[in-house]
Amino acid sequence: MTNEKAVELGRRVLTPNYKQQPIALVRGEGTRVWDADGRRYLDMLAGIATCALGHCHPAVLAAAQAQLHRIWHASNGVYTLPSLQLAEALVRRSFAKRVFFCNSGAEANEAALKLARRFHFANGAPERVEVVCANGSFHGRTLGALAATGQPKYQQGIGPLPPAFVHVPFGDLAPLRAAVGPKTAAVLLEIIQGEGGVRVAPPGYIAGVRRLCDERGALWIADEVQTGMGRTGTLWAHEQEGVTPDIMTVAKALANGLPIGAMLATEKAGVALTPGTHASTFGGNPVTCAAAIAVLETIDREGLLPACREAGEHLKARLIDLKERVGGRIADVRGRGLLVGVELTSEAAPVIARCRELGLIVNLASEKVIRFAPALLVTRAEIDEAASILARALEG
Repeated sequence: MTNEKAVELGRRVLTPNYKQQPIALVRGEGTRVWDADGRRYLDMLAGIATCALGHCHPAVLAAAQAQLHRIWHASNGVYTLPSLQLAEALVRRSFAKRVFFCNSGAEANEAALKLARRFHFANGAPERVEVVCANGSFHGRTLGALAATGQPKYQQGIGPLPPAFVHVPFGDLAPLRAAVGPKTAAVLLEIIQGEGGVRVAPPGYIAGVRRLCDERGALWIADEVQTGMGRTGTLWAHEQEGVTPDIMTVAKALANGLPIGAMLATEKAGVALTPGTHASTFGGNPVTCAAAIAVLETIDREGLLPACREAGEHLKARLIDLKERVGGRIADVRGRGLLVGVELTSEAAPVIARCRELGLIVNLASEKVIRFAPALLVTRAEIDEAASILARALEG
């Protein structure tokens, strides 16, 4: 099947809810992908920060294949060894003591929202149901996660949304302090707003959020769906802030592209999910959990956290250099590690399309921002290649 036929078929049989580029990817290896016409691309998006080890990493492939020969699925009425081993690995590498598995970031955030309310209910404060979130945030497409999302464009025509969600400006502690009160169950925030334009929390803001939640008795939920699993140069982005959340949500890169999500919580918060309060049919799937264990082990074994920091510095340096050379086309370069946004002074979609034509895959993170989120094992040569292609795309 060619790209043209794939696009024609997609337009005929799929719901038209995605703005998809007119190619069908059929194969991936490392940082390269190939389309149905046989054309090769440098993938500097990695499935939107998902294939952190690149496409078809041999260690992840071997782990998933081996598990396929054992057991694919079991009900959540029994234990499976891969889910137990993955939960233990996550607890060992984080602040958390309890883990709930699901299938996506949105589902992880739904679980976190339910847990926050259940926690206060179990502790004699059922009135604490409000969740304070940030303008410009993105937490998923389910109704609860969408109500938490601070971007009205995603909510048009879908209301009424669940109530008791309050939104405040991102990065400013004063309005947050005014919003968190006796009815607040939790504050839900991203460390870096990915879909909101790769906007990094200013210095001291996250630590201030932690102090405020402690003062007011609210839980702090860190949405690390996009920033987790080494994306920012530490396994979890909040580590660079010197504080820990009560609840953290992860997904995307956890199993390097296989569908999985997880909610991690402290012992005090996590035990509030008692039998019957929440569930997920495919949560903790043995195959995806086996893959996720391989991802964590590979990040450790191959030293990918310092490699990410070094590659991220090189990527930002190349893009900042490009900003200085293109005469006002780029307004800003920002991010952390290998999550970097290039804000243009005009709409970014035509530039992204031109990048694709020149063999580079990136995507939009708001109307004027191009997002770079390559595999953690991206090389300096590949970063240089991507910067060169972007420069050509900006020329027209």
